[in-house]
Parts: sequence; C-alpha cells; structure tokens
Amino acid sequence: MKNNMSIKGASVCALLVMLAVAMVAPTAEAAGGCNPRELRPCTWAIMSLTAPSSKCCVKVREQRTCLCEYLRQPHLWPFFNSPNTRLVASSCGVPFPRRC
Repeated sequence: MKNNMSIKGASVCALLVMLAVAMVAPTAEAAGGCNPRELRPCTWAIMSLTAPSSKCCVKVREQRTCLCEYLRQPHLWPFFNSPNTRLVASSCGVPFPRRC
C-alpha cells in the first residue's frame, strides 16, 4: 500500500513539474497555433483522474492536431505521454495518436 502511494505521489509531482515547464517554456505557436498552455483547464482532470470539464474537452479538441508536436518536445513528452493525459483525451472523444 505504501509503495502504491509513493508511486502516485511521484506521478503527481512529475505532472506538476511538467505543467510548470509547459507554462514557462517556449511554445510551438508558430506550428499552427499549438500552445500547451491552452490545456490548463485539464490539469485537475489529469492529476486527479476525474472526468474532464466541458472547457477541458473544448481545449483538447482545439489542440488535437498539436498532440504529436507536444510529444516531440522533450520537456513536454513526459506530461503528454502519461496514461492520465491519454484517458482525459479519450474521455473528450479525441483519439490519442499512436505514432507521430
């Protein structure tokens, strides 16, 4: 039980760090308007594994073409490659890319 809690804690910490990096890192706005900061409404759903809000889903749909771009960026990859992020995208009806 303790090991499971430490894994959850480490996952939450990693997500927080990645979100902080995404907020201050240069974005890929030149590449078709991609901006990982636009997905901030999804932070709670990703961290807590709760159902995403309608605002989150709107943002996920708007940014769907950017997911491969985010996965190619080393500082964003851990955040966007997480199982929780994939679940949120799926809950919003956005298929997560298998290959980029």
